[in-house]
Amino acid sequence: MSLTPDLRYPIGKFTPPTTITREDRCAAILTIEQMPARLRDAVRDLDAAQLDTPYREGGWTVRQVVHHLADSHMTAFQRLRRALTEDWPVVHGYDEKAFADLPDSSAPADWSLNVIEGVHARWGMLLQALTDEQWQRGFKHLERGPSTIDAATQLYAWHSLHHVAHITELRARKGW
Repeated sequence: MSLTPDLRYPIGKFTPPTTITREDRCAAILTIEQMPARLRDAVRDLDAAQLDTPYREGGWTVRQVVHHLADSHMTAFQRLRRALTEDWPVVHGYDEKAFADLPDSSAPADWSLNVIEGVHARWGMLLQALTDEQWQRGFKHLERGPSTIDAATQLYAWHSLHHVAHITELRARKGW
C-alpha cells in the first residue's frame, strides 16, 4: 500500500475495481477480518491527550476516528444483512460529522474497539459463507445509489485501511 501526501486520504481515494475477482473478494475479506487487530495496534499505548489529537488540522481526533469506525461498520454490517434477507432494501446515510460530535464520542476508545472486534468477526464469517449469487445482492443507498455486496465489501476494506492509516500516519509524524 503506497501512501499519499494528502492527510485526508493517506492511501488515496477509493477507486472501485471495474471487475471484482475472487482474489479481490478474498483480499477484502482478509482486510475486514484483520482490521480490528490493526486498529488496536494503531492506538496501543496512546494516552488521553494523544487519543484526543486530530489526525490533521480540522480533522477528527484519533478517538473520534475509532468511534466513527464502530458507527460506520455496524451500519455496513446491518446493510449487508438486509441485502441478504430483503430484495434490494433502501438504506439511509447518516451525518458522520454530527455523530462524531455526540457526547459518547468522548467515551473510551476501548468501547468501540470491542464493538469493532465483534462486528468484524461476524462480518468476516458471513462474507466467507456467501455464494456467487449472494455477492450480487445489494441495497439502494439514498445518497449513493445502488451497491452490490461485492462492491460494498471492496469499499469497506478500503475504509478500514483508510482510517487505520490516519492514525498510523499521525503516529509516524508525531514520533509516537
